[in-house]
Amino acid sequence: MILIIGGAYQGKLTYAMEVLGISREQVCDCQREPVDFSKRCIWHMEQACLACVEKGVEPKDYFQAHRAQWQDSVLICRDIFGGVVPVDATCREWRQATARLCQYLAGEATQVSRIFCGLEQRLK
Repeated sequence: MILIIGGAYQGKLTYAMEVLGISREQVCDCQREPVDFSKRCIWHMEQACLACVEKGVEPKDYFQAHRAQWQDSVLICRDIFGGVVPVDATCREWRQATARLCQYLAGEATQVSRIFCGLEQRLK
């Protein structure tokens, strides 16, 4: 599994498509649809985390339960776990749950990349 993180509009999906050979048909966009682990690429994972938090489910537990399905996938998550801490309790929990999930996934990944201005920084 490959984990790609980075800020909003930094070129994470473009990197996955151009460098890793992901086609648009192979992408599950969690902003528009529920997580479809049958797709090769899961994009906007932070939105899947928000859906879990709103349902009272720990995102890390949800992903662990589906571990076999994403082992060969490319997972893309926007970096929402830095900067100013949100005042809203739900937003704080979303941010923390997303960070916990990314820590878990980084440990499981064969490659972890941060994308900034379209450039890759290999972390693992």
